[in-house]
Amino acid sequence: MSTLAFREHRNILNAMNTLLERFLSYVRVDTTSDATSKTVPSTAKQFNLLKQLQQELTDLGAADVTLTETGYVLATVPASAGLEAAPTVCFLAHVDTSPAYSGTDVTPIVHENYQGQVLILPKDTTQILDPNDPMQAELKTAIGKDLITSSGDTLLGADNKAGVAIIMTMVETLLNDGSIPHGKLRVCFTPDEEIGRGVDHVSLEEIGADVAYTADGGPLGDLNWETFSADGATIIVEGVSTHPGTAQKYGMVNAIQVASRLISALPVEWLSPETTDVYQGFVHPYIMQGNSAKMEIKFILRDHDNDKLAAQGTLLEKLCDAFQAAHPTAKISVRITPQYRNMGYWLRDQKKIVDLMKQATINAGVEPCIKPVRGGTDGSRLTEKGLPTPNIFTGGHNYHGPQEWITRQDMEKSLDTLIALATLWGQETSIN
Repeated sequence: MSTLAFREHRNILNAMNTLLERFLSYVRVDTTSDATSKTVPSTAKQFNLLKQLQQELTDLGAADVTLTETGYVLATVPASAGLEAAPTVCFLAHVDTSPAYSGTDVTPIVHENYQGQVLILPKDTTQILDPNDPMQAELKTAIGKDLITSSGDTLLGADNKAGVAIIMTMVETLLNDGSIPHGKLRVCFTPDEEIGRGVDHVSLEEIGADVAYTADGGPLGDLNWETFSADGATIIVEGVSTHPGTAQKYGMVNAIQVASRLISALPVEWLSPETTDVYQGFVHPYIMQGNSAKMEIKFILRDHDNDKLAAQGTLLEKLCDAFQAAHPTAKISVRITPQYRNMGYWLRDQKKIVDLMKQATINAGVEPCIKPVRGGTDGSRLTEKGLPTPNIFTGGHNYHGPQEWITRQDMEKSLDTLIALATLWGQETSIN
């Protein structure tokens, strides 16, 4: 089906306005996750949006609508008549927003027909969107579109409430217009993706699909079938604590100084986020806390190549050994924790899954741009578990901060792509 035909169907449902209204509604719900929490989900407030989605899916007439105790909303869009044998496709998005920046009392602002002007966000006037800034040049792609930002004192939440709104509008479109052919579709909304727990408590049997796609990508046309592989690392430095007045006599080892020197020994010039790009990995210390007696440093380790990722862990281990030798009365330890692996190790052999994603993007009138994700998605873990799950753009930019933005038109193109993809899979009989 052509892009024009999709738009005609969507206009019947007024889906253009519905998509925007959904998005503006969802971002106002605080769903920030919390990496320090031991509960599932990590924050109870995620249930506020999850329950809203459960009710909305029920009202739309979706089948098998479920909200699990662990915070997953699941539902079915039944296959079109005669297409019951097609592979079952699941579309996923996560409801939580990053704890890196406040997601409380989000006030979205729609800048209709944006014309490239400098935008000063009203609740924090130090937050400025300027398309003439080389670091913000992507704003020029929003000219002529309806640009959506936060008010400056919070993130926007397009990551990933844009994906949630897009999938919900796809469900509404397909349930209300029987002339768009598709196989059986599953929907899954997850909690806690931003803290790496997005699919910890849902099984492949519950998802119930042969192939899946996350609507959790970035700018218009971006498609991802490769992600980082990821580990976490924690270094503990236990010093020797004495009164500073007698430190020389009793052999003080200041844990703060040792931890600082250890971090300074890392090769920042070629192994940090700010000096790497595309397929280059990094070692990133993101929390250092404690006192002169004991320090804890938390790292994320990232690379697209599993061997290079392992080498990063070895580097930290060798650094700790060297500092332990230099400070024999201290105790220095490191723990490496696996997180997720590059979905490309599996998807590079799943040609149809990637090719149909590209063709759907073309059918939606968008030029596909295949690029690796310098991060991970729920699809990283699902693919590793056995459910191939690449990632599709939603149109968002500058995630996890107050200068996050998205346009209505780019979200619409993502919606067109998902509908086109559902139609293409309806013509298939297997995923191979």
